Amino acid sequence: MISLKRNSRGEKVEANGLRRESSRYTPNQSEPFKISRSKFSDFLTCRRCFYLDRVKGLISPSLPGWTLNSTTDLLLKKEFDLRRAEQSPHRLFEKFDITHVVPFNHLLIDQWRDALRGGLEYRPDKSNIILHGGVDDLWLNKETGEIIVVDYKSQANKNPVNTDSYLKSVYHETYKTQMDFYVFLMIGMGFRVADTAYFYVCNADVHADTFDGKLTFTETLVPYQWSIEWIPREIDKMVEVLNTEKLPPINPSCENCAYSQQRALIEYKATAD
Repeated sequence: MISLKRNSRGEKVEANGLRRESSRYTPNQSEPFKISRSKFSDFLTCRRCFYLDRVKGLISPSLPGWTLNSTTDLLLKKEFDLRRAEQSPHRLFEKFDITHVVPFNHLLIDQWRDALRGGLEYRPDKSNIILHGGVDDLWLNKETGEIIVVDYKSQANKNPVNTDSYLKSVYHETYKTQMDFYVFLMIGMGFRVADTAYFYVCNADVHADTFDGKLTFTETLVPYQWSIEWIPREIDKMVEVLNTEKLPPINPSCENCAYSQQRALIEYKATAD
């Protein structure tokens, strides 16, 4: 994909490919530095791309927004906020036998759900790294007082949503990583978190005879037994990468790295001829 940089008025502007100095990490700095859930995921995916972004300030080409998915998330949040105000179970909870659960009502819920305004935030002890991420929703188990972490997912799959196959899909590994990260933040912030989190999966009906200006979704709660034991180790490794002056090795499966290498090689040969 080829992306053109535009300003807020939609006008094309020069793209220099670099971040502001203030948004870059300086190896071995002592000042606090924020790492979002998506950047932590980048580190897990390719350390070189993560380093070039966070330390060297290299900006990857932008991608279009997922407006349909974002709209589904927005409408679900509005729907759950109605139940939040009443402290009543959502219409789907009876089907999955969790009528003792209600949306968690907290003064900071809107901030926690907004990654741009901070989201959930946690700074591990003796670290200058502040981890943050915008969670989709939090529910409350009224019987135990535990918080349930929830992530909305929208898709269009011809097959019905099945818990086992959904969680085993290689393409959903990042979903589980995302959920583990949110749970880690919540526990770090001092909350008691339920062992089971949920993916609220909205699957568009691709078998409908006609469109008629609407999409019909089936809604399924996929329970997920989170695991966060691995996260502190990866955070330590991430900090090591941030504090090195040496470019990390390439992930052989990283398409970004492969593209940049091949492009540099082609351009070098072209100028050498």
